[in-house]
Amino acid sequence: MDYPRPAFEDKICPPAALAGRAGSLARPLVFTNGCFDILHRGHVTYLAQARALGAAMVVALNTDASVRRQGKGDDRPVNPLEDRLAVMAALECVDLVTWFDEDTPLARILECRPEVLVKGGDWAPERIVGTAEVRGWGGSVHSIPFLHERSTTDLIRRIRSL
Repeated sequence: MDYPRPAFEDKICPPAALAGRAGSLARPLVFTNGCFDILHRGHVTYLAQARALGAAMVVALNTDASVRRQGKGDDRPVNPLEDRLAVMAALECVDLVTWFDEDTPLARILECRPEVLVKGGDWAPERIVGTAEVRGWGGSVHSIPFLHERSTTDLIRRIRSL
C-alpha cells in the first residue's frame, strides 16, 4: 500500500519561494531561527512561546555548513538539514520552515518582513540580527527567557557518557 506524503512537509519552503509564501501567512508574522539540531523541551517551549506573539511563524534553520561555521563542534549538526526541516515542519506552532547558508538569517528576515522577531533569552535584543530592520518597519523584537534550561551540547555530552 502506498501512503501519502505527510502534509507537514508542505511547510518546508525553499528560500527562493519564501517571500511569496510568507506573504500569504496571517499577520502579525513571527520569525525565529537557529540550528535546532536535536529537538528538546527547551526548544519546543521556546517555539510555542514565540508563536504566541503573532498569528503565524516562520522558522529559518542554519544549513549544515552554517552550523559547522558556528564552532559547535566538528560532529555537528548530528541531524542533517533535511531531517531538521521535517521535524520542525511537523510542529503545530510552525507555519513555514526555511533555511539559510549564510552566517546570519538577515536575507530571510528581509524576504518575509516579519512584524515580530524572536530569539532565546541568551540573546540581548540589540544583538539579534535583523533588529534594526524589523524595528525600522514598525515591528518588535523579543528575547524570550528560558523556562527550561536545556542544551543540545549538554544532551550530546550526556548521551556519549553513557
